[in-house]
Amino acid sequence: MHVMRMVLRVATGACLGLAAALAPAGSRADGGELRAHYDRLGEELRSNGFGRPLHLVSAERQDRLAGVVHAVLDHPFAAVSAALRKPAGWCDVLILPFNTKYCHAVEDAAGSTLLVRIGRRFDQPVEQAYRLRFDFREVAARDDFFESRLQAHEGPVGTRDYRITVSAVPIEDGRTFLRLDYSYGVGFAGRMAMQLYLATAGAGKTGFTVVGRGPDGQPQLIGGVLGAVERNAMRYYLAIDAYLDSLAAPPQQQVERRIRGWYAATQRYPQLREMDLASYAAMKRQEVERQQQLLE
Repeated sequence: MHVMRMVLRVATGACLGLAAALAPAGSRADGGELRAHYDRLGEELRSNGFGRPLHLVSAERQDRLAGVVHAVLDHPFAAVSAALRKPAGWCDVLILPFNTKYCHAVEDAAGSTLLVRIGRRFDQPVEQAYRLRFDFREVAARDDFFESRLQAHEGPVGTRDYRITVSAVPIEDGRTFLRLDYSYGVGFAGRMAMQLYLATAGAGKTGFTVVGRGPDGQPQLIGGVLGAVERNAMRYYLAIDAYLDSLAAPPQQQVERRIRGWYAATQRYPQLREMDLASYAAMKRQEVERQQQLLE
């Protein structure tokens, strides 16, 4: 398979996407602005190296890293909005990437919280995984626009202020235009841990943005911390898409369908390949079963 390519265009559309990811948590575009962004991205959504209508950019500003995915979903807006406004549905999304070991949604007088454990990409005892507490907030829920936000104030190894924000509007032909913003803050310890990762397990790994051409004319893809951010943003987007696809199956088949659907989607991109299907599916079946239990 050829390496998938994505050209980073220094244009209004890309700049707005980066501004959205790096903006304060309370600052987001409304439905009109998101629809206008869809119009601006028209050609890039129709013709790109992803093999699907998708646009991805990443940025680093001071102590914050961010990735933004814009994509057209072949699902009606009402179904997308209903699915992604449920905290429990978000656990079905977040459990799909390799390194999520556990997710459980709880509600109390203060609101909804997702209790998440993040660990190694391979099988790991859940007790050894890092605990994240995502506050879930439904920012908007209208007939023509919705936005849901997850925010965790503390993260592993010197990271902080994790934000995952999804917003969407209906577009033509019964489809949905979605924006996923993924970002987090890093301090000194976090940068040291990232450099260690990039020198060991992450050595040679890339993201999707083309940053230049080699002497042979082949594209050079972004690496380093922004490459890692782009890989994570893509994993979350593909998890959302796999979750939405699975809802068309009978309830007893949905878990298996999204496990296999997410894995198949990641295999289209060499940057995202980590393990064989049998190992991934066995690990995720166990983790999905465990997420029904309240560990914290």
